[in-house]
Amino acid sequence: MSRTFTLQDSFSLGDLRVFLSRAGRVENGSVRLIADSGILAVYVAIFYPAGLLDESPTVLGLRTFALAHREETFDAVVPVRSLIDRLERLSDSASDDGAPVEVRLPMEVNTVTWAAISPPRGGWIRLPQTESALLDATARAGINEVAAAVPDAAGEQIVHRVRSEVWGRPIPELEHVPAGAAFAAFSLGFLGDDEPVSIYETGPWTRLTTKRGHVLVKRRAWTLAR
Repeated sequence: MSRTFTLQDSFSLGDLRVFLSRAGRVENGSVRLIADSGILAVYVAIFYPAGLLDESPTVLGLRTFALAHREETFDAVVPVRSLIDRLERLSDSASDDGAPVEVRLPMEVNTVTWAAISPPRGGWIRLPQTESALLDATARAGINEVAAAVPDAAGEQIVHRVRSEVWGRPIPELEHVPAGAAFAAFSLGFLGDDEPVSIYETGPWTRLTTKRGHVLVKRRAWTLAR
């Protein structure tokens, strides 16, 4: 298995660094990287169930980047902070001439439950689109609600319970799309002014797509009834 990947240029390096930095402010855990056929898919977790009895949805962010070498293939989960540190060091030394940039993977981790869940690549059905303004307003309202509901020095279980309640409820006008999807799109910088957001669905999965990235949501079984 390859232990490195080569981005096409230093501009992609900067985009990846910004994406991971935004994700790290929400969930400073791990990142899943899948390289195949000249594309690097970068998955980050924004929200996911804490255990078998937790009915929260799984909400992931996804950005894709072109690789300089199609033969680079791997599926690895690494600490997001370690990868950000490597990208920052590379950014300091990378040239501005658009040359490819090789990135060495940090040591892998094997205990990340959400990384075992793989969204399907095909079979997506297009649904009516929505607007960035709706997701932006939903995310901001939820952030304020969580901040008001969580007391100072609250324990991890209380914080997760409040976040699960707020981000697990459906977005008005968008059936089966939890507010956590809006929070992910907002936090990862995927929303633009007056930009439409495409929505796709397959089985228990929903995908929200803008030109800046994708949010993937896997609903728990109890939410699948129509």
